[in-house]
Amino acid sequence: MSSSIKLRAHDPLDMEVIAAWLQDALVPLADVAYLKRDKRFVLVANRFKWESAPPGTPPNLQEAAPASDARFEDEAGEPAFQRVNCGVCFDRVRAVRTRGLDLKNKDHILNLLTIDAAPDAVTLLFSGDAAIRLEVAAIACHVEDLGEPWPTRWQPAHGEAEPAEREKAGHEG
Repeated sequence: MSSSIKLRAHDPLDMEVIAAWLQDALVPLADVAYLKRDKRFVLVANRFKWESAPPGTPPNLQEAAPASDARFEDEAGEPAFQRVNCGVCFDRVRAVRTRGLDLKNKDHILNLLTIDAAPDAVTLLFSGDAAIRLEVAAIACHVEDLGEPWPTRWQPAHGEAEPAEREKAGHEG
């Protein structure tokens, strides 16, 4: 059995740790829910296991050379990376606000970049300038890997910041 995580967060510093563990997680909108009566926000993320990636392994961004033969999956060798489903639960949630999301499009998959936290709000920031903001009475977050990891050949890569991110950072684009 592979190692799995089980974490709790009660303040913004704890949330920085959780943000690092969840960086580059894929989150299907179908697996996101706000349980208003329970004051709970839950999601299942497809978490990239950064902790099990071989050190110094560069992202595989290779493209096929023009006029070359197709490369089949069974010729590519063993996958070096892993992903695992991860349950994320926020309690004491008073309200949920979204930006840049069509909540009716349950087939949409979000790419989690980071999580910003303050004592009264937690904001999940996704690629494409999408965000989910949780207004909370206090930070109460639980994160746990679910099941066994599976192999993947694809390691997330972080290229140049998107124009909106550069602008927020005060850089000209």
